[in-house]
Amino acid sequence: MATLTVHGTPVSTYVRTVRLLLEEAGAEYDLKSVDFFKGENDSTEYRAKHPFGKVPTLEVDGELLYETVAITGYLDTVVADNKFSPSDPMLQARMRQIMAIIDSYLYSPAITSIVIQRLIVPSQGGTPNEDKVNNAVAPAKTAVDAIESLTVGSPYLLGSEMSIADFHLIPIFTYLSMTPEFDAITAQAPKLRTWWDEVSKLPSVKKVCA
Repeated sequence: MATLTVHGTPVSTYVRTVRLLLEEAGAEYDLKSVDFFKGENDSTEYRAKHPFGKVPTLEVDGELLYETVAITGYLDTVVADNKFSPSDPMLQARMRQIMAIIDSYLYSPAITSIVIQRLIVPSQGGTPNEDKVNNAVAPAKTAVDAIESLTVGSPYLLGSEMSIADFHLIPIFTYLSMTPEFDAITAQAPKLRTWWDEVSKLPSVKKVCA
């Protein structure tokens, strides 16, 4: 079996996405911290691994792979025997559709705006920018409502089996659920609220996202 090393900031949602898949697959891996807040992602050493200075980067026996969708796709094939990708073509397309919605439409308002202002700024002694938070609620809700419309539930996003889409959304909801805006954003997403109640209890989620 290949030696797997995840390079990244442990609190990063995308690092957590990769780790959730590895944990659910029961795969052995090493986590090498790259402290985003101290600028370690901009170091010459890390830029040699990831030219854009983002996290995570996966190292496989010395070979490097970056971009979370590439990493999770690779790991699903190599360590999980495609367990987390539906065999049905439409369900697989729905999985990728949800992942794309998260990346393109949910991450920025939910994490970059709301979570950063509500959780990170106060922790560093600052005052949240209320305008930035308020302006982010509507687009975050639009994205959540779109995912709700694609969610099967019972109990995971696409049915009875976990998929890579679950791993992408869990870290977002982990942080968003800590903010006062969570209830408004998920007000019309009962399936996602039920989903969150269930997946938040998983041992892998408690280990990775605590």
